[in-house]
Amino acid sequence: MSINDENITRIFLDNKELILIGTAHVSRKSADQVKEVIEHEKPDSVCVELDQQRYQSIKEGSRWQDTDIFSVIKQKKATLLLMNMVISSFQKRMAKQMGIKPGQEMIQGIESADEAGATLVLADRNIQITFARIWGNLGAWGKAKLLMQIVMSIFSSETISEDELEKLKSKDMLDSMLQDLTRHFPRLKKPLIDERDQYLAQKIKEAPGEKIVAVLGAAHIPGVKKEIHNEHNLDKLTKRPPKSKAPKIIGWTIPLIIIGIIVYTFMTNPAAGTQQTISWILWNGSFSAIGAAAALGHPLAVLTAFVAAPITSLNPLIAAGWFAGIVQAYFRRPNVKDFENLSDDASSLKGFWDNRVTRILLIIVLSNVGSSLGTLIGGADVLRVFLENL
Repeated sequence: MSINDENITRIFLDNKELILIGTAHVSRKSADQVKEVIEHEKPDSVCVELDQQRYQSIKEGSRWQDTDIFSVIKQKKATLLLMNMVISSFQKRMAKQMGIKPGQEMIQGIESADEAGATLVLADRNIQITFARIWGNLGAWGKAKLLMQIVMSIFSSETISEDELEKLKSKDMLDSMLQDLTRHFPRLKKPLIDERDQYLAQKIKEAPGEKIVAVLGAAHIPGVKKEIHNEHNLDKLTKRPPKSKAPKIIGWTIPLIIIGIIVYTFMTNPAAGTQQTISWILWNGSFSAIGAAAALGHPLAVLTAFVAAPITSLNPLIAAGWFAGIVQAYFRRPNVKDFENLSDDASSLKGFWDNRVTRILLIIVLSNVGSSLGTLIGGADVLRVFLENL
C-alpha cells in the first residue's frame, strides 16, 4: 500500500498523526483499503463516520422486527421513517450491485479496530440532529424539492460501475458534486456537509492516542482537512434549531379563515353556504382517498381518509393519514415476515407496495399529501363561492 495513495491523507498535528481514509459508502475497494490501512498502521484509535444510533443499527441487524407500527403513527414519525427507509434502500441497492453490504467500510473499520486493539470513536453527529438542522434551514419549496429529488433518485433504475464509483473519491469529482449541491440546495450544504466536517474534525482531534485512523466518506475529506486546524464547539454544533412559529400560525389561520367564510356565507346565503360545505368535503375527502387508494389501502382505510380529511384539514394538530394508517394497520396488521423482509422489500418500488409495513407508511404520507392538495383546491372554491355571493 502506497503512502501516497490518493484516497489517504496524512496530517501531523500537535504530536498526533491523523490518517484520513476517503471512502465510497458502497465500494468493495474502500472496505478492503480500510482493513489494509488499519492492519498496516496499527493506530491507537479508529474514528468512523457513525453516530450512536447508526452504530446500533449496524450491530442490531433485526431492529425492524421490534418496530411498533402503531407507536410510529402516534409519534408522528411515519414520514421520517419512510424517508429513512428509502434513503437506506438506495445505498442497499447500490451495495447489492457491488456484492457487498451497505456501509461495509464502516463495518470493516469497527471490526479492524477491535482486532487491532484500538479505541473505537463514533465521530459523526447524531443523525436526527443533522436532519433537524437540515429541515430547519429549508423553506417550504426547498423541502418539497428535496423530497422529490430523493424519491426520484431512490427509484431510479440506473446502475453504476465500480470504476465510476471509485471516481467519486477523486478530488475533482468531489468539488463538482459539492458545487452542484450548493447550486441546487444552497441551504443544505451547511448542515449536511460543512457542520459535520467541523464536528468530525473536532472528534478526530480529540481521539485518544498519538496515531489516529479516520474512516470517512470521500465528500468530507476536503472539509475535514481544512477544519482540523480550527477549534469547534461541539455543543453549539449539536444544538437543535428553534422551531419557527410561522407554520403553526399559518396552520391555524387558514382553517379559521375558511370556517369564518363558510359561517358568514351561511348567514347571508344558506344555499351558497351549503355549496361551500359540499365543495370542501368533496375536494378534501376525494384527494385524500385517492392518496390512500394509490397506496393500495384497504377499502375502509380509503373511506376513512375520505371522511377524516375535511375535518382534520381544519385542525393542524391531526392529519387524515394517521387515521387511514391506523385503520390499515388494524385490518392488514404487519406480521413478523413483513418486518424481516422490510430491508429487502424497501430496495424496490414494487416492494414498497407489497410490504404491509411500508404500505401503511405510504398510505399515511399519500393521504396527507392528498388532503393538503384538497385543502388548497377546496379552500379556493370556498373563496370563489364567497366572492360570487358578495
